[in-house]
Amino acid sequence: MNTAPKTVCLAFTGASGLPYGLRLLECLLAAGVRLQLLYSQAAQIVARQELGLELSSRPAATRERLLARYPGLPGTLEVYGREEWFAPVASGSNPPDAMVICPCSMGTLAAVAQGLADKLIERAADVVLKEGRKLVLVPRETPFSVLHLENMLRLARAGAVILPPSPGFYHQPQQVADLVDFVVARILDQLGVTHRLMARWGEAV
Repeated sequence: MNTAPKTVCLAFTGASGLPYGLRLLECLLAAGVRLQLLYSQAAQIVARQELGLELSSRPAATRERLLARYPGLPGTLEVYGREEWFAPVASGSNPPDAMVICPCSMGTLAAVAQGLADKLIERAADVVLKEGRKLVLVPRETPFSVLHLENMLRLARAGAVILPPSPGFYHQPQQVADLVDFVVARILDQLGVTHRLMARWGEAV
């Protein structure tokens, strides 16, 4: 049986799909997780475009905004800047229990697959892999090129979980939020975090 993580690093990158990432953030805070949030400059643009959400270049401002958006949840939230190399996630001496990149751009996926670590997101993913912790990547792109697939295979062989946001329909979704929850539920399952976002296969809807 999986042990629920106490600390999760969550990274937003510049792929479409920020609703998945934001819902995951809410669910992890609701589960009492210590959450370490990273986001790229491109993710700031996508968040504004898809959600009307401003992810400030000042981590403290983003933290305040998100805690105001999700008040009273038992988890804790820490937000780090792109070049904040003294963040715990930058070192194998203090890695998170797990990391999720959601959504994961093909550029970020390629960088992680090649072991590049000149940005904090890629460095954190590199740390998680080398320390044998769980790394879940949610690549939101279609179609996948041969290069994309080869990078995913390389990461899967290194121990990462490749989890494209491909919602099912057996739970009879009624709105877009139901499709988002389907994908977020699969991510939470990979992390061993208990949830009741949707009925499971064989359960009553």
